[in-house]
Amino acid sequence: MNLDPQQEQALKKLEITELNAMQKAALTIIPQHKETILHAQTGSGKTVAFLLPLLDQIDKDLHKVQLLILAPSRELALQIETVIRTMATGHKVNAFYGGQYMSRDRENLKQNPSILVGTPGRIMDHVNRETFDLDHIRAMVVDEFDKCMELGFDKQMKSIITALPTKKKTVLTSATTIKILPSYLDIRKMKVVDHRDEGRPRITLKKLLSEDKDKLAALSDHLKNLIGKKGIVFCNFRESAERISEHLDEHDIRHSLYHGGLEQKDRERALIKFRNFTHDLIVATDLAARGLDIPEIDFILHYHLPPREEEFTHRNGRTARMGGEGTIYLLLWEGEELKDYLPELEATTLTAGDSPRQLWTTLFISGGRKDKISKGDIAGLFMKQGELSKEDMGLIELKKDCAFVAVAAAQAHKLCNLVNNSRLKKKKVRIYEI
Repeated sequence: MNLDPQQEQALKKLEITELNAMQKAALTIIPQHKETILHAQTGSGKTVAFLLPLLDQIDKDLHKVQLLILAPSRELALQIETVIRTMATGHKVNAFYGGQYMSRDRENLKQNPSILVGTPGRIMDHVNRETFDLDHIRAMVVDEFDKCMELGFDKQMKSIITALPTKKKTVLTSATTIKILPSYLDIRKMKVVDHRDEGRPRITLKKLLSEDKDKLAALSDHLKNLIGKKGIVFCNFRESAERISEHLDEHDIRHSLYHGGLEQKDRERALIKFRNFTHDLIVATDLAARGLDIPEIDFILHYHLPPREEEFTHRNGRTARMGGEGTIYLLLWEGEELKDYLPELEATTLTAGDSPRQLWTTLFISGGRKDKISKGDIAGLFMKQGELSKEDMGLIELKKDCAFVAVAAAQAHKLCNLVNNSRLKKKKVRIYEI
């Protein structure tokens, strides 16, 4: 497939050597049709699939918002923003979502982004306040449109979409079938690209038993046999997630906590620690079932079974991504009945797996991209002044105003003493463990 130089550069930055069939189809079809709906499995690369063909819609000399992307959650909006930044397209991008100051959004708008990513509620606020010019938006994407509908964003999406006078292209993405499209989309002739059968996950379903109705003790016992594997424990309520987290803390099982009652900063840090192997485990509600950048998950454990099969499917979609393999565990007490959507299963007994790997911890750095700091600057400081070996430094995540680095836990205290309050570029930064 022929790619233009900008697209080739973007794929190189993303370290993608070959597009999958769904992405190739999108690259051909989206430019040819005004309205496209893209059906594909979770984790199949839908973000890259719609971004590559839409880059050509943006005029680099026109310093106005030209591409608008709506996403159902802040986490997904931030993930899309990160993908665009990694592509190094030269197009300025910002993500807008609830929970951050409107003044920060306005400051970002002064820099004339070409691409805006945001949650429907936050973008509608900007549309109502007329904080940016809508007259140059040429393309709109609604990512996970089914989830936007499910969360009740109809009013906000209608307000936004009907306010776009120059929109020439619409792309919707969804992991499930959308039977009826709302009239405000003004769809005339939708081209459907359905690749849900491509890269279906290969999952193994197993049942774990708890002798007691209160399953906490059984959970910690089972998890001790899964140390070294990456997984998510799903439950139905925030209160349950908090209770499980407290229990795991008491039993020295390292984990992150993730639910909608936490501050955005705490949720972001939970994912960072999971990605960089500080934690192998996340305890979460269904907020973590979609739209999160958390690859390489070995298992999903359902502490509570969700009421509907759809939620069960989306939870399980966190593992075995891109046609990989994963294990789904159902933790049931002896008197608990399976949901109608599940087959009968024999109970499984877990045994301890491989020895635990090296422990990592996460360091916070109080400087980021806006301070002209690069990953190379951080690595250089840690290895030269901090006397850290390359093998003891893990993933570096660089944000706009800060950075996070995984380092070997055994070296963290000494390293912080050596590098805290050092200068990176022209900024004196604080460095400490979180």
